[in-house]
Amino acid sequence: MYIDPGTGGVLFQVLAGLFVAISGAVLVFSRNIREWFARMRRRGRKDEEDNQ
Repeated sequence: MYIDPGTGGVLFQVLAGLFVAISGAVLVFSRNIREWFARMRRRGRKDEEDNQ
């Protein structure tokens, strides 16, 4: 099977673009993500207290 030498460059550009997009989304929505995790943690604690 023949793989074109330019394929590595294209693959790197696609992966770099995905990394930048995901990093940007995490930075933009970091407050929402932290609040969601805090809510899940509180919900887990509440469930544990209800079971005792």
